[in-house]
Amino acid sequence: MIAKRTELAGTSDRPFNNLLRRLNDADYQLIAPHLGLIDTQANDLLYSPGDDVQTVHFPCGPSLVSYMVPNEDGRDVETILVGREGAVGGIVSQGFLPAYTRITVKFGGPFARLPISKLDAAKLKSISVRNIFARYADCMLAQIFQSTACNAIHSIEQRAAKWIISAMERTNGNGMVPLTHEQLSTLLGVGRSYTSRVIQNFKAEGVLETRRGAIVIRDADKLRQRSCLCNDAVKDHFEEVLRGVYPSEDNPAN
Repeated sequence: MIAKRTELAGTSDRPFNNLLRRLNDADYQLIAPHLGLIDTQANDLLYSPGDDVQTVHFPCGPSLVSYMVPNEDGRDVETILVGREGAVGGIVSQGFLPAYTRITVKFGGPFARLPISKLDAAKLKSISVRNIFARYADCMLAQIFQSTACNAIHSIEQRAAKWIISAMERTNGNGMVPLTHEQLSTLLGVGRSYTSRVIQNFKAEGVLETRRGAIVIRDADKLRQRSCLCNDAVKDHFEEVLRGVYPSEDNPAN
C-alpha cells in the first residue's frame, strides 16, 4: 500500500531525482509548490492498463519502477526499469492519457508526485521545461528500443548480468541490490529455474552472492564482462541527450 502523501512545498532541498535536479531554479519553482512525496513498497501498483494517468511519478534515491506488459496467457513481461534518472506517467502527452502498461514499484522508497495538469502548465510557461521532458521521452524510447533488441539476440546470462548492473547503478552504491530470483525471472521473461541456474553459475565464479531478498555483487568487472552492451548503449544516449542525468556506479550521488 502506498503511504500517505506528504507536502514538499517550501523545503530547501529538491527530491533526489536527477530529472527534477536538471531543471534550472526558475523552472523548478514552477512545479515545486505542487510536488508531493510518498513512500512506497515493492510491488505497489502505480497504474494498470486503461487507467486515466493523472499524476507523474518521479522515483527518488534507489527507488525503481518497472513497465510490465500483460499478455494473453496471463503472464506479464517486463520491458524497462526507471529510476531516479526519470519519471513515469504523462511525460509528454496532454489531456486524457490511458495507461498502456502496468507500472509497478520494483524497489520501494520515496517518490515525488506531480499532477499532470501542473506539469502541462509549467510547459506552457517555459520552453526549457518542455525541452527537458521531450528529451527524456526520447531517452525512454531509446531504452525501449534497446530492450526489444536485447531480448531478441542476447542470451539469458547476458541479459541477467545487464539487469543486475542496471539495478546496481541505481542503488546506493554499496553493491547490494534488493532483487529476488522471482523479480529477476520476471525481468528476463523466463522461468525461475533458468534464472537460478544463471545465478548459481555467477556464484560459482565469485561474481555475486545471494541473500534473502537481495543480490550482493562481489566482482562488478566480471559481471560486466558477462553482460551484453545494451545498458552501455542506453547510458551513452542519455549522455548525448540529457548529460549527467543517468545514474552511474562511479557517481552514485548523481
